[in-house]
Parts: sequence; C-alpha cells; structure tokens
Amino acid sequence: MSWIEMLCLGCAVVGSAVLVLQTVMSLFGGDHGDMGHDVGDPSGHDAAANLISVRSVSAFIAFFGLSSWGCLKSGWSPLAALAVGLLAGLVMLVAVALLFRLPSKMHSEGNIEPEGAVGRVGHVYLRIPANNNGKGKITLVLQGRTAEFHACTRGPEIPTGAEVRIARLITSDTFEVEPLS
Repeated sequence: MSWIEMLCLGCAVVGSAVLVLQTVMSLFGGDHGDMGHDVGDPSGHDAAANLISVRSVSAFIAFFGLSSWGCLKSGWSPLAALAVGLLAGLVMLVAVALLFRLPSKMHSEGNIEPEGAVGRVGHVYLRIPANNNGKGKITLVLQGRTAEFHACTRGPEIPTGAEVRIARLITSDTFEVEPLS
C-alpha cells in the first residue's frame, strides 16, 4: 500500500471515528462540550463559523479520505483521486454545516401579539356584560394558536357562543368587541 493510500485511509478512519463518537455522545446526552459546538458567534449568526465546527471538519476529513481511497483502489491517478476527495469533502462540510444550522432557524419567541387581532372574528366563551359593566371572555385563532382574552362591549350583552368582531385593543389582554349580528 502506497503512502498516499495510507494517508487517505487514515483520514477516513480518523474522521469516521470522530463522527461515530459524536453520534454516540449525542444519543446519550453527552454532546455538551466543545466537540458539539460551532466556533465563533454562539448565537449562530456567524455563517462562516458554521462551516468550521468539529462535526463539519470531521465529515470533510472522513469523506475526503473515503472517496480518495476508493478512487485510488479503482486505479485512478493520485491527483484525480485527491481532487475527487477534496470535492466530496467540501460537499459534506457544507452539507453538515447546513443541516446543523437548520434547527437554529426554527426558533420562535412564542409570544402572541394581540394587536394583530383587531378586525378579526372571535367567539364568546363567557358572556360579555352590556355597556362596559364588566368583562367576559372570548377565544380566537391568533398566530396559528387558539387564544383566550378578556372582552367588553359598549352595546348590549353578548351571550356565550356568539360571534364577535374585535373592535380595538384596550389592554394587552382585553379587547372591545362588537356583535356580528
């Protein structure tokens, strides 16, 4: 076996071993150290830092070694085998970086913004007393979730089950509503 085949096989073994070790650590909750985190901005906003993580670099080394070694064993010239290995490694480096960046883009605060409810239709959950003489409750779908808010009205009493239109936001959890019918 030539020195270049040994180098490629060594890269494949080392890169694969690191990837397997990280996978096992992830399965058992031990992936909290430096091996599982990207270098750079911890908030994930540094796009270049996502490429330079232990996972992505070990994927590069593993696929560089495997593809180069496979090409050499198939009779390719060393230069062509290394070029294919470099390309395969770069593709995996970028693929792993993108895959591990996807969950960070799924972040959401989860806060409902009641201002977006004005003009929408809701349903009375607890009757709303007439002439602002108390509060009832309404439910409505807001930002893809069913939410419950306090409600009052200037007009006549609105019974449970009636549909109402949100007229305005009074406080962060109270709306003025109008009956639809």
